[in-house]
Amino acid sequence: MISIAGRAIGPGHPPFVVAELSGNHNGSLDRALAIVDAVARTGAHAVKLQTYRPDTLTVDAGGPAFRIGDGHALWGGESLYQLFQRAHTPWEWHEPIFERAREHGLIAFSSPFDPTAVELLEKLGVPAYKIASSEIVDLPLIRLAAATGKPLIISTGMASAGEIHAAVAAARQAGCTQLAVLACTASYPASPSESNLRALPLLAALTGEVVGVSDHTPGIGVPLAALALGACVIEKHVTVSRAEGGVDAAFSLEPGELAALVMESERAWESLGAAVIGPRASEREGLRFRRSLYVVRDVRAGETVTGENVRSIRPAGGLPPDAAGDVMGRRFARDAPMGTPLTWDLI
Repeated sequence: MISIAGRAIGPGHPPFVVAELSGNHNGSLDRALAIVDAVARTGAHAVKLQTYRPDTLTVDAGGPAFRIGDGHALWGGESLYQLFQRAHTPWEWHEPIFERAREHGLIAFSSPFDPTAVELLEKLGVPAYKIASSEIVDLPLIRLAAATGKPLIISTGMASAGEIHAAVAAARQAGCTQLAVLACTASYPASPSESNLRALPLLAALTGEVVGVSDHTPGIGVPLAALALGACVIEKHVTVSRAEGGVDAAFSLEPGELAALVMESERAWESLGAAVIGPRASEREGLRFRRSLYVVRDVRAGETVTGENVRSIRPAGGLPPDAAGDVMGRRFARDAPMGTPLTWDLI
């Protein structure tokens, strides 16, 4: 189990639902704040930003290495610099966004992408850090974030088992004592068929940490399925309206969908229960209404037991239905009115 801002996260607690703002502000602080307001109404637990400048992630070069492939569903042909210029959250927006989130009782934190981002976020007092999938190989960045002593969440999209092991080891060696590791398919949008959720128990065994999902698929089906396989954290991108467009709008949830995810994820977690088979406490009353053998019309002593006077009906209390073959053709030992449970001493 880990704890972020006093909120316990682990298998024994309801899932921790994080709403990723990303670039869905579309260059407007007012829109960013509106997204935070909408997230608060859904019942989600946290809102997350990404803290970078285009120049801290790349350089303004247009060569093929710096350009997204033409076949990309959302950003084909765009240069990295152009994309990050469009998607980044200006640093001066961080404080008002975090303040708005806190006013709503939301936990607010971010993904830093370089040391200056960690410096800013430390000044703003974030309670945790998230390492994005592409940065899992940036071990110095992981060590820097871990050295703050804050809880750390690491996404593992594209990562090999060795890279995940190295990232977890770097975090631990730098002093991180509270760590969660998220399964992720780092394609945008991602196909549910590539989610490989059956690997979640493997990820938990590999790392020994709390696990979850950073999910880029449409809808809420994938994260709900992940809960059954041990996910304790769910991160989804969110926007006020997909129809209004945005960098990540195509694979982001609208507020109503996020609210459904929050509600259904808690139900899904609650339904996991314990690994036991047998009647539940709530089923005790139902046990009284199982079928059993009953006298279904008034009979007299000496009368033959037949399918006309004994049948399998509800409630319980008589012989089991399978005893019918053993009692048919025998005789009643005494008179019995309709509604009498058939017992061995009656025949």
